[in-house]
Amino acid sequence: MRQILFYGFLSLFFLVIHATLVNYLTIGNAIPDILIIWVVYIAVTSGQMSGLVAGFLIGLFVDFISGGVLGLSALTKTLVGFLAGYFFNENKIEQNLSTWRFVIAVGLAALLHNAIYFLIFLQGTDVGWWRALVLHGIPSTLYTTVLAMIPMFIFRRKYQ
Repeated sequence: MRQILFYGFLSLFFLVIHATLVNYLTIGNAIPDILIIWVVYIAVTSGQMSGLVAGFLIGLFVDFISGGVLGLSALTKTLVGFLAGYFFNENKIEQNLSTWRFVIAVGLAALLHNAIYFLIFLQGTDVGWWRALVLHGIPSTLYTTVLAMIPMFIFRRKYQ
């Protein structure tokens, strides 16, 4: 129960950070998604079901805040949380967080998130999926992956 409350408070904190400060961190077309890093962290430390539930709830809050297509962020972050749960190993949590496995998990999750998001979001528009993915999705994926190195180095220092 304590862990759920801890994750809930930190999720609200990251949602506020995402809604307010991320616009100041944008470089060109690259927009970092700290919420993907958080969902992957939850999945890697607590498993697939926790990642799935966290991804859904965080994505739903993002949908309400952004005013975009309701359910799209919930869908993509739910898939990310579920698939990042494959990196969960109860005996190797510290090792997974403090090595490049965490950064790789975030990179794969961000790429999957952006690909599915643009695939659905651009339906019925003249904007091409490949173009959106190359101009926005891949730079955002790389930026999010680079930001995932910060918690990796923090955990590396903590566990070694």
